[in-house]
Formats: sequence, structure tokens, C-alpha cells
Amino acid sequence: MRDRGLIYAGLFMYIGLITFPVTYNLMKGKTSKGPDVRLPAGQVTCVAPVDYMKSSHMKLLYAWRDDVVRRNVRTYASFDGKSYAVSLNGTCLEKCHTNKAEFCDCCHNYLGVQGPYCMDCHLDPTTVRGRKL
Repeated sequence: MRDRGLIYAGLFMYIGLITFPVTYNLMKGKTSKGPDVRLPAGQVTCVAPVDYMKSSHMKLLYAWRDDVVRRNVRTYASFDGKSYAVSLNGTCLEKCHTNKAEFCDCCHNYLGVQGPYCMDCHLDPTTVRGRKL
């Protein structure tokens, strides 16, 4: 029972170390802000709301893949009633998000996630036959 002081001191230090990043940023008045993802110039809307695209774009891309490959569905009716071609290259990469490094890679690098294997089959719009333009 004489170790009570050491136990409390150890718990206090542990909690302090674990919460240090949060308390440090709160004291400095800074918060961690992710990359600034914007619609490209001339684009008013995306195929889905921005909040949905930030959190669930891969669900949409996988659904598109399954629709095209398994059900031969080649058009997508968006949330606002517009119709889009179900094509990563033709709809997303060619019309709006032409710079993969500024769009896809910046978010994936910020979050520390491995990008999907989309570019194994689809062309990066900034390359021709694997060479940078």
C-alpha cells in the first residue's frame, strides 16, 4: 500500500503523455486541418455531395465498378437528377479532377492510407503510357 503515490504519479504521467498532442494544439489555438479539396474551376457540382464524397467516395467507385462489370449499367443518376457516365477516366479524371497529385494523392498522403489500385488499369490523366507529361 505504500506504492500508492508512485501509482498515482505514473497514471498522471501516462494521461499527460497520451493527451499531450490534443492539449498542446488547444493551448496554441491550432487545429489539424486537412487538405483543402475544391471543385475545379468551372465546376459547380460533383456527382454526389462533397461530404459524401469525402467520406464514401470509394463506396461509390466500387458500386460503379460493380454496375459496369456485372450489370452493364453505364449511367449514374446523381442526387440532383443529373445523369453522368459511369467512368473514372471519362467522368471524374477527365472532366474535373485532372491532376491526380493535387487531388487524389494529397488526401491519401495526408491520411496515410494506401491509394486504391484504380491506376493499375486506368490511366493517370497527367501521364501518357506511364510517362509524365
